[in-house]
Amino acid sequence: MSQLSEPSPPGSSPSPAAPPVSFTVTGEERMRETGRRLAALLRAGDLVLLTGPLGAGKTTLTRGIGEGLGVRGAVTSPTFVIARVHPPLGDGPPLVHVDAYRLGGGLDEMEDLDLDVALPDSVVAVEWGEGRVEELSDERLHVVIDRENGAAGNGTGGNDAAGDGEPESRRVTLMGVGARWRGVPLGDLAR
Repeated sequence: MSQLSEPSPPGSSPSPAAPPVSFTVTGEERMRETGRRLAALLRAGDLVLLTGPLGAGKTTLTRGIGEGLGVRGAVTSPTFVIARVHPPLGDGPPLVHVDAYRLGGGLDEMEDLDLDVALPDSVVAVEWGEGRVEELSDERLHVVIDRENGAAGNGTGGNDAAGDGEPESRRVTLMGVGARWRGVPLGDLAR
């Protein structure tokens, strides 16, 4: 049985709420389905940090989160606009989708986005957010997506990377940080 972490003192990095959960996802539709299933575990105030190389499937997973949350508008890569807000079609929270790839600094560079204002009422998903936005919340979900077998990928999050008709596999690792994630069944996403 794993021991849950206690809240961290101010100024220190919070510990994982539970051991990380890792599983394999094959193909773009399965990545979107993983996002839809993850959305069922999310609520307003959640910060989701997505990490992985170019083309790993971060935007594809976020597209699934948007579908699961039932938000308006197509969830696409916000690389050139930096952030997009997708209002809910129903009673759920809006999705704020941020791409921090082109931002070089930490939270200072992101202050103009007012993520700290949006966070309490929204689900905020930040691609390339690791090392940039952790200060927004001591409670967050880290999602790391890696290509299996070092495949080069084509930027679609799981489509035919080698041109042979086979969908590419990804290793997805989820780690909840802070008390918010204690008891959240992240392991269910591996099924």
